[in-house]
Amino acid sequence: MPRTTTPRTVVHTVVDSPYEPLTLVAVDGVLSRLHMTGQRHRPPEETFGDRDPRPFGEAVRQLDAYFAGELTDFDLPLHLEGTPFQLRVWEQLRLIPYGETRTYGELAEALGSPGASRAVGLANGKNPVGVIVPCHRVIGSGGSLTGYGGGLDRKQRLLAFEAGGAGLPDALF
Repeated sequence: MPRTTTPRTVVHTVVDSPYEPLTLVAVDGVLSRLHMTGQRHRPPEETFGDRDPRPFGEAVRQLDAYFAGELTDFDLPLHLEGTPFQLRVWEQLRLIPYGETRTYGELAEALGSPGASRAVGLANGKNPVGVIVPCHRVIGSGGSLTGYGGGLDRKQRLLAFEAGGAGLPDALF
């Protein structure tokens, strides 16, 4: 017997940010992806669905508050699609406090897989909702800024912004 799947409604919108425009994608009205311009692992635009800003009001409000230095923790429902391991890594990312960092090894330890820092790095790089699920807060074991799908310059700017805690200095643009 053929398996049937329920059709999903996929829509997107584009919003301004201090880090160039962000493309938000929702599946069935729930935020599922956030893409930066020039981002690694950015899927083709035809997968973003029709343009429709309606499902994104709260996400846009929280992003605006974050970039204004008024929000440190996002509280949004998310529709994340990934392997069970990726989902565990992404959940662990959400536990890293604002303004702090963790190494790939520390995340692997927290997941109960101390030898999996490389796998953690790969899952981190596939995070579909950067900024909101703060993959920019993960650094190399020696404190180095390693891989970031949005580019190392954005990672450095996000970390500097969070370290300062208030507003985005014009020098970061």
